[in-house]
Amino acid sequence: MGKIQLMGSRNLRRRETSLHSELEALKWAMESMIQHSTCQEFGTDCKDLIAMMEQPQDWPNFSTELENIQTLRLCFSDFKITYIPRTQNEIADALARNARSFHRSLCFIGCSIPVWLPRPLQV
Repeated sequence: MGKIQLMGSRNLRRRETSLHSELEALKWAMESMIQHSTCQEFGTDCKDLIAMMEQPQDWPNFSTELENIQTLRLCFSDFKITYIPRTQNEIADALARNARSFHRSLCFIGCSIPVWLPRPLQV
């Protein structure tokens, strides 16, 4: 559609639960886009993350993280997060898997996968 799609990968520290990790990853993505792009739309394969954005009061165990994200949302004029099944976004899944395998700090944002980062297998 003629739009530039940015992708990123970072190996964040392990959190209490996978949902805490999803929130941390979204927070990092939002902070990164504030610096690098006018991006307003984010995608995730986590339906619970979308539910948290829609009804944060239903997730009291995540109130601190959700407050941080709600504050970041104020920086976006038209914030949107959509569900994208993992089967329809193999690149994002591969980037996440590769980031977990790095034993040193990894932080990457760009329009294409760098040569030093393993490529997802093409089926």
